[in-house]
Amino acid sequence: MITTTEVKVRYQETDQMGVVYHANYLVWFELGRTAFIEGLGFQYHEMESSGIVSPVVDANIQFKTPLRYGQTAKVKTWLEYYDGIRVTYGYEIQTPEGEVAVTGTTKHVCVKKDSFKPVSIRRVFPDWHEAYMEAKGES
Repeated sequence: MITTTEVKVRYQETDQMGVVYHANYLVWFELGRTAFIEGLGFQYHEMESSGIVSPVVDANIQFKTPLRYGQTAKVKTWLEYYDGIRVTYGYEIQTPEGEVAVTGTTKHVCVKKDSFKPVSIRRVFPDWHEAYMEAKGES
Protein backbone atom coordinates (compact mmCIF):
# COMPACT_ATOMS: atom_id res chain seq x y z
CA MET A 1 0.00 0.00 0.00
CA ILE A 2 1.24 3.46 -0.92
CA THR A 3 -0.59 6.60 0.17
CA THR A 4 -0.24 9.95 -1.59
CA THR A 5 -0.66 13.21 0.29
CA GLU A 6 -0.61 16.58 -1.46
CA VAL A 7 1.11 19.52 0.22
CA LYS A 8 0.94 23.04 -1.17
CA VAL A 9 4.28 24.76 -0.57
CA ARG A 10 3.68 27.82 1.60
CA TYR A 11 5.89 30.90 1.52
CA GLN A 12 7.05 30.43 5.12
CA GLU A 13 8.37 26.96 4.21
CA THR A 14 10.96 28.39 1.82
CA ASP A 15 14.42 29.74 2.51
CA GLN A 16 16.38 32.72 1.19
CA MET A 17 17.06 30.81 -2.03
CA GLY A 18 13.33 30.47 -2.66
CA VAL A 19 13.22 26.70 -2.21
CA VAL A 20 11.69 24.55 0.51
CA TYR A 21 13.86 24.67 3.62
CA HIS A 22 15.25 21.17 4.20
CA ALA A 23 13.75 20.61 7.68
CA ASN A 24 10.22 21.04 6.31
CA TYR A 25 10.52 17.76 4.43
CA LEU A 26 10.54 15.94 7.78
CA VAL A 27 7.23 17.64 8.63
CA TRP A 28 5.88 16.45 5.27
CA PHE A 29 7.09 12.93 6.07
CA GLU A 30 4.92 13.12 9.20
CA LEU A 31 1.92 14.25 7.15
CA GLY A 32 2.46 11.27 4.85
CA ARG A 33 2.94 8.85 7.75
CA THR A 34 -0.26 10.06 9.41
CA ALA A 35 -2.18 9.61 6.13
CA PHE A 36 -0.69 6.13 5.73
CA ILE A 37 -1.80 5.12 9.24
CA GLU A 38 -5.26 6.58 8.62
CA GLY A 39 -5.38 4.67 5.33
CA LEU A 40 -4.96 1.48 7.36
CA GLY A 41 -7.96 2.52 9.45
CA PHE A 42 -6.19 3.81 12.56
CA GLN A 43 -5.63 7.14 14.31
CA TYR A 44 -2.29 7.94 15.91
CA HIS A 45 -4.00 9.87 18.73
CA GLU A 46 -5.77 6.64 19.74
CA MET A 47 -2.37 5.07 20.36
CA GLU A 48 -1.29 8.08 22.41
CA SER A 49 -4.49 8.01 24.49
CA SER A 50 -3.52 4.49 25.61
CA GLY A 51 -0.18 5.78 26.93
CA ILE A 52 1.94 4.65 23.96
CA VAL A 53 3.94 6.92 21.65
CA SER A 54 6.04 6.17 18.58
CA PRO A 55 9.11 8.41 18.45
CA VAL A 56 11.40 8.70 15.47
CA VAL A 57 14.66 6.91 16.31
CA ASP A 58 16.33 7.49 12.93
CA ALA A 59 15.66 9.69 9.91
CA ASN A 60 17.32 9.53 6.52
CA ILE A 61 16.73 12.00 3.71
CA GLN A 62 18.14 12.52 0.23
CA PHE A 63 17.58 15.74 -1.74
CA LYS A 64 17.23 15.42 -5.51
CA THR A 65 15.59 18.57 -6.88
CA PRO A 66 14.07 21.62 -5.14
CA LEU A 67 10.43 22.46 -4.64
CA ARG A 68 9.36 26.12 -4.62
CA TYR A 69 6.67 28.35 -3.18
CA GLY A 70 3.30 27.82 -4.83
CA GLN A 71 4.02 24.33 -6.10
CA THR A 72 2.05 21.32 -4.87
CA ALA A 73 4.20 18.44 -3.70
CA LYS A 74 3.07 14.82 -3.64
CA VAL A 75 4.24 12.84 -0.61
CA LYS A 76 4.16 9.09 -1.28
CA THR A 77 4.41 6.94 1.86
CA TRP A 78 4.70 3.18 2.36
CA LEU A 79 5.82 0.59 4.87
CA GLU A 80 9.48 -0.14 4.23
CA TYR A 81 10.10 -2.52 7.16
CA TYR A 82 8.16 -3.95 10.09
CA ASP A 83 9.09 -6.70 12.55
CA GLY A 84 6.44 -6.42 15.27
CA ILE A 85 8.44 -3.87 17.25
CA ARG A 86 10.27 -1.58 14.80
CA VAL A 87 8.63 0.24 11.89
CA THR A 88 10.36 1.97 8.99
CA TYR A 89 8.33 4.15 6.65
CA GLY A 90 9.57 5.04 3.18
CA TYR A 91 8.88 8.35 1.47
CA GLU A 92 9.16 9.89 -1.96
CA ILE A 93 8.24 13.52 -2.46
CA GLN A 94 7.54 14.53 -6.04
CA THR A 95 7.27 17.84 -7.88
CA PRO A 96 3.98 18.68 -9.64
CA GLU A 97 5.55 17.23 -12.82
CA GLY A 98 6.23 13.90 -11.08
CA GLU A 99 9.99 14.42 -10.73
CA VAL A 100 11.50 13.03 -7.53
CA ALA A 101 12.43 15.91 -5.22
CA VAL A 102 13.22 14.02 -2.00
CA THR A 103 13.42 10.43 -0.80
CA GLY A 104 13.88 9.14 2.70
CA THR A 105 12.92 6.93 5.60
CA THR A 106 12.02 7.28 9.26
CA LYS A 107 12.40 4.50 11.80
CA HIS A 108 10.09 4.26 14.82
CA VAL A 109 9.57 2.13 17.88
CA CYS A 110 6.54 2.18 20.16
CA VAL A 111 7.28 3.02 23.79
CA LYS A 112 5.37 3.69 26.98
CA LYS A 113 4.94 7.44 27.22
CA ASP A 114 5.87 7.64 30.90
CA SER A 115 8.98 5.43 30.84
CA PHE A 116 10.00 5.21 27.15
CA LYS A 117 10.22 1.46 27.62
CA PRO A 118 9.68 -0.30 24.25
CA VAL A 119 6.47 -2.27 23.70
CA SER A 120 5.53 -4.87 21.12
CA ILE A 121 3.03 -3.62 18.55
CA ARG A 122 2.20 -7.26 17.89
CA ARG A 123 1.01 -7.73 21.50
CA VAL A 124 -0.30 -4.28 22.46
CA PHE A 125 -2.02 -3.39 19.15
CA PRO A 126 -2.80 -6.67 17.37
CA ASP A 127 -5.08 -4.94 14.85
CA TRP A 128 -2.27 -2.57 13.82
CA HIS A 129 0.09 -5.55 13.63
CA GLU A 130 -2.26 -7.34 11.22
CA ALA A 131 -2.69 -4.19 9.11
CA TYR A 132 1.10 -3.72 8.92
CA MET A 133 1.56 -7.35 7.93
CA GLU A 134 -1.02 -6.89 5.18
CA ALA A 135 0.65 -3.66 4.04
CA LYS A 136 3.90 -5.64 3.85
CA GLY A 137 2.13 -8.36 1.89
CA GLU A 138 2.66 -10.96 4.62
CA SER A 139 -0.82 -11.57 6.00
